[in-house]
Formats: sequence, C-alpha cells, structure tokens
Amino acid sequence: MMLQKERHVLIVFPHPDDESFGTAGTIAQYIEMGVPVTYACLTLGEMGRNLGNPPFANRETLPQIRKQELLDACNAMGLTDLRMMGLRDKTIEFEDPEKLVKLMTDLIEETNPSVVISFHPTLAVHPDHNATGVAVIEAMNRRPETDRPVLYMKAFDNDTLNQLGEPHVVHHTPNVADKKIAALRAHASQTVWMLPDMEKRWAADDKDALDWLYNEAFYIHEFK
Repeated sequence: MMLQKERHVLIVFPHPDDESFGTAGTIAQYIEMGVPVTYACLTLGEMGRNLGNPPFANRETLPQIRKQELLDACNAMGLTDLRMMGLRDKTIEFEDPEKLVKLMTDLIEETNPSVVISFHPTLAVHPDHNATGVAVIEAMNRRPETDRPVLYMKAFDNDTLNQLGEPHVVHHTPNVADKKIAALRAHASQTVWMLPDMEKRWAADDKDALDWLYNEAFYIHEFK
C-alpha cells in the first residue's frame, strides 16, 4: 500500500529502537513526502539487557549511549522533531494513568496529527509497549469523534493473527530500505546481535527477510 499524504503524523513509543524495528520505513517515507512527523519516545531504554556484542556499555553508561543511538537513528530517517519525554524504562505500566493520558493529550493537541502510531494495548509483548498503547487509546477516546486522528497500532504477539486477523494497513517502502537499515545500525547496542545475519539474508534475497525489511504492518483501532 502506498502511503497517503497526511497533515501530521505523531508516533508514540516507549523505547529507543521501537521506531526503527517497526516503523522506520514508514517514518522515512512520510518525511520524503513532506509530511511532518513527531516522535515522542517515552524513555531512554536504560534498563535494556543488551549492552552490545562485545559489550561496549554498562548500567551507568547505557542511558547516554541509547540516547545518542536514538538521535543517530532519527538522523538516519530524516526525523527532526524528536521528543524525549523523560519517563523511566520498565515503569510505564506503573505510572499514574491520568498522568500518561495527559501526556498523550498534550502531544495530540500540540501537533494536531491526522495519524497517530503506537502499540496495541494488549498484543505488543512488553508491558511498557502495552501500557503506552492503553494511554494513547484513552487520550484519543476522550476526544470528540470529529477531532480524532486515525490510530495505527503495532501488534506482534504470537497470537496476533488469531485475535486480530490480517493487518488493516501494510506500507510497502522498499525505496527507503537504506534509511531503515541505517536506523537499525544506529541502535547498535540493541541490534548488533541480529543485524549481521539479517544483512546476509537480505543479500541472499531471502523472501521472509526482505518482506520484513520492505513491509510494515499496522492495525487501525476502532473506537467504540
């Protein structure tokens, strides 16, 4: 599916690298189309277990390293409006729900997006992912229907297809694959364990690997 011209796209994820694994092609394509994109990254992923291979980070240095990786990834995608929201990794599910809803509401009111991209509230594997999706949905649910953006959700739990069926939207973005790869490389502390194998598979025209690189799937949330 070709991307449509949007007024503004707001992306809300909890960790550095969330944007690169699932939406880097979409982000880069929107930017090439001249669509304004804002990325609100809620934490610095400072509790991540991956420290590079061989390790080049430790518990003290990881937050600053992941912050720089995030900046480098955004630069690779051409994304200039990055908001680092200052919450703590692995605590999103324990935050005051109203605080999170207000955070999302303020972002939506400021950026006035026509599309919001975030995680599904139950099928995004990590508690921080799910809690982010819950807050985004609640903030949008409180808005008048006539003033509500479309919500694209990432879902990748093993039971996703059984529960949700096929994705509603699949963005095909092979023309910006180089930018997606560069964004993934930027998150070296988190991706060094998988990228060499993926790059071999891409070079060998592995169908599944190329499908993952070129296509990004989303579910559209239906507000009740």
